[in-house]
Amino acid sequence: MKYAITFDIGTTGVKTCVFEISDTIRLLGSASHGYGLYVLPDGGAEQDTEEWWNAMCVTARQAIESSGVKPEQIEGISFCSQMQGLVLVDKNGEAVRRPMSYMDQRAREELKEGIAHGVQIAGASIPILIKSLVITGAVAASVKDPVWKYNWVKKHEPEVYKRVYKWLDVKDYLICRMTGRPVMTKDSAFSTLLYDLRKGHETWSVSLCKTLGVDPAHMPEIIRSTDVVGGLREQQAKELGLKPGTPVYGGGGDASLIGVGAGAVDPGDTHIYSGTSGWVSTVVEKSIVDASAMIAAVIGADEGRFNYFGELETAGKCLEWVRDHLALDEINIYLKKEHVAEGYESTYTSLYDYMGDVISEVPAGAGGVIFTPWLHGNRCPFEDPNARGMFFNISLETGKRELLRAVIEGVCFHLRWFMEAEDKKVKSSDTVRFVGGGALTTATCQILADVLGKPVETVDQPQNVGAVGAAVTIAVGSGEIPSIQAAKKLIPVVKTYRPNAANKSVYDKQYAVFKNLYKANKENFKALNA
Repeated sequence: MKYAITFDIGTTGVKTCVFEISDTIRLLGSASHGYGLYVLPDGGAEQDTEEWWNAMCVTARQAIESSGVKPEQIEGISFCSQMQGLVLVDKNGEAVRRPMSYMDQRAREELKEGIAHGVQIAGASIPILIKSLVITGAVAASVKDPVWKYNWVKKHEPEVYKRVYKWLDVKDYLICRMTGRPVMTKDSAFSTLLYDLRKGHETWSVSLCKTLGVDPAHMPEIIRSTDVVGGLREQQAKELGLKPGTPVYGGGGDASLIGVGAGAVDPGDTHIYSGTSGWVSTVVEKSIVDASAMIAAVIGADEGRFNYFGELETAGKCLEWVRDHLALDEINIYLKKEHVAEGYESTYTSLYDYMGDVISEVPAGAGGVIFTPWLHGNRCPFEDPNARGMFFNISLETGKRELLRAVIEGVCFHLRWFMEAEDKKVKSSDTVRFVGGGALTTATCQILADVLGKPVETVDQPQNVGAVGAAVTIAVGSGEIPSIQAAKKLIPVVKTYRPNAANKSVYDKQYAVFKNLYKANKENFKALNA
């Protein structure tokens, strides 16, 4: 039996969990704490390293206290984290500027100068596209890919750039802060799109770094998710309320570990996540890419496994918008007179309960209203930072309840679009695991099943699956279980939602219109937002 603590570093807050690992993975205690996401007028999206660290320190003590486990009993620390952030650090491991979030889209000119020139396919210069696909199995063709953020800093903040020692992702920065060792796990390394996947290489591609304007010396050592990076340093242990020397494991990104925590670990297993962001991911055994749809097979936490992955960056973020501007505005609509927006945790409990109660009263199709969830541009299956959200087909009969349901349906429509795009290259599973905060609500689970026309399965505490995945890396790394695949039997299905044929016919009609809305408004988005 082993006790472990994991930090799930999300876009808007951290969820810290203490687990008991034996023949099961049992949650003993948890705590959550929010922090800022600073969206800037020029398309920037930044966070603050001290806010991350403070949230971890607060929640570590709370989670340990609620678990009944003593700090000296904790035998492992691991992470599940947002990915494709850019955290540039100096030789002391201190950030030289605020981290740039995966949502940052300032580097439009850097993208054009770096790759979008000459004869192109899918927005990428053919020679660079071919080189990238051969080396990495993917291509940095999105303005939100971190290599262009790196180049933006180099161009716009040269004095800051001079101080850079290493380029780290979010969790890797926090691991460096804990251990003093700058590293990246393989999945984080892959997400830079500078990692050489070719057999016998499995390291940084110096050639591709130079092609894309990156100093290879800035790239850190690459490790596995189940490796021990080092022991927790004394000062950091004191701040976290943990024992110095506690082993710190590599962990993984959310795209890698949420599927593990969902129990979707075998080839062909498909899971859907709906948190702040959202995605559809299917486990595959080789590198696959569809550059036209911006979908690629991302290296997983499990050796020899990839996740064929399409992402929507504003899924649950749309629900936060609903919370702030539809549900809890000056009209004063509250859930039992309780302000459900209070606190990070309430975003994932009371809000979803409230939404579920309200939208269940509205028939499928939201009275003909369709919502597009592109509140911060879109990445897949089309790349357009100018795209925005809209409510389409509002009538005199449309009320707030119809708008609320339309938001949920719009997110589900986009997830279906992902699945159809992925099915062109890889067959998704006939039954889908659904996890994240969105899976807490019965209404949302049923809408997703109806929109997809597939059974949808949920697991216990679906909002904690990232933390469970991080616990699995400790379990494997410490020898408690033999492999990541072995974790599947520890994560059973608790409920299955089957599609309603009548609702499916309504959604099929609206889905066809939903897909056409971007094409019909592409130039309008450009005129307003470019």
